[in-house]
Amino acid sequence: MRYFYSQDRKAEHPHAHLAGFRGILQADGYQGYAKLYDQGVTEAACWAHVRRKFFDEHASNQSPLAHEALQRIAALYAIEDDIRGQPPEARLRVRQAHSAPLFADLRRWFDQTLPRISGKSDLAGAIRYALSRWDALTLVLRDGRACLDNNAAERAMRPMTLGRKNWLFAGSDAGGERAAAIYSLTETAKLNMLDPEDYLRQVLRQIADHPVNRVHELLPWNLPGVRARLDQRKAA
Repeated sequence: MRYFYSQDRKAEHPHAHLAGFRGILQADGYQGYAKLYDQGVTEAACWAHVRRKFFDEHASNQSPLAHEALQRIAALYAIEDDIRGQPPEARLRVRQAHSAPLFADLRRWFDQTLPRISGKSDLAGAIRYALSRWDALTLVLRDGRACLDNNAAERAMRPMTLGRKNWLFAGSDAGGERAAAIYSLTETAKLNMLDPEDYLRQVLRQIADHPVNRVHELLPWNLPGVRARLDQRKAA
């Protein structure tokens, strides 16, 4: 996992970070990504952002239509729970067999429900949000690598969000870049089921005498000392 630092939310920053990238970008509706999609990046929209709008509407007004939308979305997530961690090809087969009919029914329900409610309502806004991103929301039916949402990335950003009042300022642009590098190391260690503090301790212990052309050996998935302790914990 890699973090990048930027001074603000201008579109030029994701363009620079993802220059040359041609894979799948799973994100919210931030307009700063639009140029990337025009340049060949594949857009995968986020069902968590869609669901949140219906959840807020149901929480505020106990809307039965919002509740139905939540139930329909939950059915899609139930299928994903069964195939999480499987190879993309296997996930795609299951989605085409079981998720595709649910997506089709949900699209029909959106189309039928929207004309029946006030166009100024939050519920109508939630439906229009989903319909405007429908092609990107259904990428999961065409590419097994895509996910229903980008919650994994958002969870990885949560430590900064929760702690930003404690470390509101990085001190300088250089400080922000160093913070991004540290976050990249610690969060990648977590993805590899390692204790980030233990991982950093091992790196700092070895890095002074480690050949610079073999620095990749100190990455979380390669460091022998940390990996050995992980294997011991699994065996126990």
